[in-house]
Amino acid sequence: MTGFFIPNIMEENITIGLATIDDLPALQSIGDRLFDYPIKPNRTAEFIKDKRHHLVLAYHGDDVVGMASGFHYVHPDKDPQLFVNEVSVLDDFQGKGIGRKLTKFLVEYGRQLGCTEAWVATEKSNIAAQKAYLAAGGIAEKEPIVLIEFNY
Repeated sequence: MTGFFIPNIMEENITIGLATIDDLPALQSIGDRLFDYPIKPNRTAEFIKDKRHHLVLAYHGDDVVGMASGFHYVHPDKDPQLFVNEVSVLDDFQGKGIGRKLTKFLVEYGRQLGCTEAWVATEKSNIAAQKAYLAAGGIAEKEPIVLIEFNY
């Protein structure tokens, strides 16, 4: 696990940094306790190797206890933006500021990649996520959004 533009953060036995392919065994061992589903090694490798996809991990010793994922993108009329896709911390490690630190690390990494904006969405009922995102420097939008899904 190494930081490319910004150094790893080490606090209170927690190390935060960018994931590499060397983190695959640790990710597989944590699987759906941290992610929505068990880890797929081929998709994890594809994600990590893609220069526009970013995975930040929080380690306690040799164990992954938190993650933040996102990707940056361009659009014909906009400078690069970072979308924070998901932030998750194991139950036993919640309430310690790890989600906030993961989010700040990912957002700062996006800034150093040239992103001019970062954004994230969460459910209105997910108070813990809102608290972490605001503590990481986020600003709540005044107008609520409507999420539309397309199921395949």
